[in-house]
Amino acid sequence: MEIFQGLLYGFQVVLQPINLFYCFIGVFIGTLVGVLPGLGPAAAIALLLPSTFAASPVSAIIMLAGIYYGAMYGGSTTSILVNIPGEAASVVTCLDGHAMARQGRAGPALGISAFGSFIAGTLSVIVLTFLAPSLAKVALSFGPPEYFSLMVLGLTILTYFARESMVKALMMAAVGLLCGSVGVDSISGRYRFTFGIQTLMDGLGLVPVIMGLFGISEVLLNLERGKQKQEIFATPAKGLFPTREDWRRSTLPIMRGSVLGFFLGVLPGAGAIIASFVSYAVEKKASKYPERFGTGVIEGVAGPEAANNAAAGGAFIPLLTLGIPANAVMAILLGALMIHGLQPGPLLMKQAPDVFWGIITSMYIGNAMLLVLNLPLIPMWARLLRVPYAILFPFILLFCLIGSYSVTNNVGDGIVMWVFGVLGYLMKKFDYEAAPLILAMVIGPMMEEALRQSLILSAGSFTIFVARPISAGFILAAALLLILPLITRRREVAKAWTSVPQESAE
Repeated sequence: MEIFQGLLYGFQVVLQPINLFYCFIGVFIGTLVGVLPGLGPAAAIALLLPSTFAASPVSAIIMLAGIYYGAMYGGSTTSILVNIPGEAASVVTCLDGHAMARQGRAGPALGISAFGSFIAGTLSVIVLTFLAPSLAKVALSFGPPEYFSLMVLGLTILTYFARESMVKALMMAAVGLLCGSVGVDSISGRYRFTFGIQTLMDGLGLVPVIMGLFGISEVLLNLERGKQKQEIFATPAKGLFPTREDWRRSTLPIMRGSVLGFFLGVLPGAGAIIASFVSYAVEKKASKYPERFGTGVIEGVAGPEAANNAAAGGAFIPLLTLGIPANAVMAILLGALMIHGLQPGPLLMKQAPDVFWGIITSMYIGNAMLLVLNLPLIPMWARLLRVPYAILFPFILLFCLIGSYSVTNNVGDGIVMWVFGVLGYLMKKFDYEAAPLILAMVIGPMMEEALRQSLILSAGSFTIFVARPISAGFILAAALLLILPLITRRREVAKAWTSVPQESAE
């Protein structure tokens, strides 16, 4: 009964004209961000975060959340029409989506992508509605040791699911923890790692760092590559609705993708990218004709698109209930909530019910807006893809500069942005991921505070982390995730060595 009362209150909040307007702006910009390759929701949210300072916290977070799940919708458009994923989670959609476009079936591919995204997004929000309040109540029993252990597990899972090397991901997490410790020590009040530079005395700003790592670095990388003009398939406004046969083949993939995506979205580090890949693998395994995947089967579009949108909804659970971001975008939203004077976690539902329930109910309305927006605007998005990069990139740089300066009106933040822009460019060149760095930088101060509070409680004894069952469970899970790759690699090496004598004997 309490959940339904919360839902009614949330709809009262989100149906206010100003919040509806912010919701529309968020999903519209999110779709645009998804359509335009190279920007991504993390950079877009960082760019627009300063523009929300004058808005109320609920309006600001509704808009920023809309950008995130809206980008999941838009990413499929470029994947299908241009064979370039507008968003990283839409990489898998290129395989069958673009093949369908080459066969003259771009309309049904875009249509099933939009409908599948709407169904999965709505289902994930329904589960979020009923699961989040229960988890928030459980989280109230957490103390500093449990929070520290949970954050350790979150960072470990993020590195475990790293797209490249786990060692590189751990290195980036360590750099992020170091970046988060710059500034004033919250317990002793002393300055750390400032080197006498005034800009660093308040710590490294989240917005300049994110803009550098995601915005500036992407522009530099694309300028180096020299983007070529892409072939874009003409897409008429008609013919976007899938046939009855398309629906028959897509219904089960959408359902499976929704379930997989939601639960993988809850896990820190897994997110929409892993969800879309897993969904594609599951559909290929379950199919009667797996050999046809990659040649233009609609199941290869429906499943992954449903999975990445469901994952976007699932990612809000650890953020709203535990205050733990599941990915880099959630880390930015965590920072946005803190900038607006809110502390995400189990008390958010009681301290700011308008924000808690407003975010959840806005996703119902936002998903409906996205469905209405995406189908008729697909031809317009296709034309927008023809905008030359020489025009697009200067505007991205301009927004980055304005955004980094406007947070504190400090020129030093602009320098920080450019330093991290060059660092982000080098990271992408050498296959180092930015997500572990951002996540560690955001939760690092909270993690350190929980560690020191725990040691104060235990009079300096580290046994407090294994003496409490929940904390011990999190620590054990983190240790297993770190040890598992080492065991697997040792087995592979041992297997290789055992095969050498046999070969030499022959």
